Amino acid sequence: MAGTLVDFGYERRDNLVFKNKKLNAYWFAPPMPELPRIFVSELQVESFPKDVRDIIQKYTREASPHSDYLYLSGSLGVLPWPTPSLADYEALSEVSEYAAWTLVNGYSLNHTTISVHNLSGLNTIESLTRALEGESFSLNSAGGVVKTSPDGRLRQISTLADTVDFCFSGGEARQVSGPYIEFAERLVLPQFEGLPAGEVQEKHRRDGFEQGNADKIFESTTVVGAGSGGGGGGKIN
Repeated sequence: MAGTLVDFGYERRDNLVFKNKKLNAYWFAPPMPELPRIFVSELQVESFPKDVRDIIQKYTREASPHSDYLYLSGSLGVLPWPTPSLADYEALSEVSEYAAWTLVNGYSLNHTTISVHNLSGLNTIESLTRALEGESFSLNSAGGVVKTSPDGRLRQISTLADTVDFCFSGGEARQVSGPYIEFAERLVLPQFEGLPAGEVQEKHRRDGFEQGNADKIFESTTVVGAGSGGGGGGKIN
């Protein structure tokens, strides 16, 4: 996936490592400001016991090595490997919710992020949070509902993932986590605070991702009774 993004003019940026969740991630800056940032994460499969690695590799080796196929499978919501068994799903859930989420969601987007500061109304995290809670949306409260970077200029919230019915290979049906929505407010950088509001562009705002925020936002896919940690896949911001 990374190579394809670079081919389209994206630039790979900061490497983020989530030790407790055994994840490695990069974010990719777009070639044009109107295109989204993309966050790509991967499970550090080699860090798990052999029985867990064997389950993961049993499915991934069945997937096509061609990136076009993987992108298309994600877009269509089709798994790139055979339908998993409930036993394999539960085994992965015990050690990594990220791995379990990916097993049943494939290469689908984990979540999409909406830039709050670009909304015509409710364009602050506070006003949007109040509106969502007023409409009974369930928000991720891990680390607090609003996740704020140390510099205070990246503020994020996210919904809890919807649960969907999934039929496993043995015919058993269970509810599993699907995707969710994140909202991010990127405040104007100190050196540009004097700009008139009508002249502020994306390049004048806080860029990048914050590891502490992302770690808590991953919790949006945690299912009751499953292992700790957030779901996997990519995101578009």
